Amino acid sequence: MSPNPFILSLIDDDEIYQYGFKRTVELSNFAKKVLIFSDGEEAINFLIDNIATAVALPDVIFLDINMPIMNGFEFMEEYIKLKPRVGKKITIYMVSSSIDPSDINRAKSISELSDYIIKPVSKDRLKNIIEDLEREHGLSK
Repeated sequence: MSPNPFILSLIDDDEIYQYGFKRTVELSNFAKKVLIFSDGEEAINFLIDNIATAVALPDVIFLDINMPIMNGFEFMEEYIKLKPRVGKKITIYMVSSSIDPSDINRAKSISELSDYIIKPVSKDRLKNIIEDLEREHGLSK
């Protein structure tokens, strides 16, 4: 099975989670490329640097809340300002180990977020997200 034509991005400072996520995506051929960022600022800078090249931008972002430098909510504030200049639709999921209702409610109040997922993201959930993207982009098999 060839990889899907999507670029996935994980913004998370946990190196063990980064490794497991990337390995799952690669072994399952869920994407042609996985971009890993350790904080929101690094990811925002990547988006700004590549804003003119839509094909280099991720199709879906999995965003942690608690990170150094720029957390997930701060990332979303900056992304919302940047979004009108982004040349493609980017689907964003907030992925966190937090079960704090205030975090969940805050995330659900941000219309640019597709969903709030409690870590870890299962292989089946990733598969469903990719299948939804395929349908959305007219790539269903």
